[in-house]
Amino acid sequence: MTDHRMPAAEVSVSVDLVRRLLDEQHPDLADLPVEELANGWDNLVCRLGEEFLVRLPRRAVAAALVAHEQRWLPELADRLPLPVPAPVRVGKPTDQYPWSWSVVPFFPGRIAARSELDDPCSAAATLGGFLNALHAPAPSAAPANPARGVPLAERAEGVLTRLAHVEPDDRAIALLIWERALAAPVWSGPPLWLHGDLHPANLLVDHGRISAVIDFGDITSGDPATDLSVAWMLFTAEQRAALRQAYGRADDATWVRARGWALALSLVFLSHSADNPLMHGIGERTFRAVLQ
Repeated sequence: MTDHRMPAAEVSVSVDLVRRLLDEQHPDLADLPVEELANGWDNLVCRLGEEFLVRLPRRAVAAALVAHEQRWLPELADRLPLPVPAPVRVGKPTDQYPWSWSVVPFFPGRIAARSELDDPCSAAATLGGFLNALHAPAPSAAPANPARGVPLAERAEGVLTRLAHVEPDDRAIALLIWERALAAPVWSGPPLWLHGDLHPANLLVDHGRISAVIDFGDITSGDPATDLSVAWMLFTAEQRAALRQAYGRADDATWVRARGWALALSLVFLSHSADNPLMHGIGERTFRAVLQ
């Protein structure tokens, strides 16, 4: 499968830049220690003291995603049963940095992709309950996303292109699963709020339990099957059943589409992970779970 590397930063981001921006815009936080935690596809993330993180976009497309979090997470956070990173401070563009940026709460724990769950069935139920609370009808002003929440047919070209690079036996099984998902009735309800990028690197685990859901940059609205695809990214068949039961409103068509979304996203993860072994591992695990 063709691998693509992480895109280059469009602006130079660094701990020194974070310190300068804090000193200029939030001087009461400027004396806190700053430590780089991640410099990923979209954002530089730094620990700020004991209580906060700073998220600084490194690409224009990521700046738009941070703006979505700043606009919508404060409205959603209070009705969700797990913590989410609603910004506590908002940074403004300046002459030295062109985009808005955020100070968000620091949540203890490690990402689920690098953690063990004490009780996976209980964790699956916790996540199902979270998604049930999140998946409420969204307003018309909710952010649009051309790749998430949309009818599965709109992902067909990419799926078929990527499947061409898969081993023949796996490809045959995957094609049957994909065709079944495409044949399922499309989502006919109102557009629902979606996380949009729900995978094991955007879930935190603390003391063996799912403790927070992070990185809402792709927040959007549409078909809930997009988010429900996480069931194949983290859980066994028995555990997926626990998630579905806790979610409480995934009919058979939605569940079949969710499996199709899991297949589509696994192929994306695998094809964009040349320099990201974490996401490659998530993609491989998800692909195998879908095929079982």
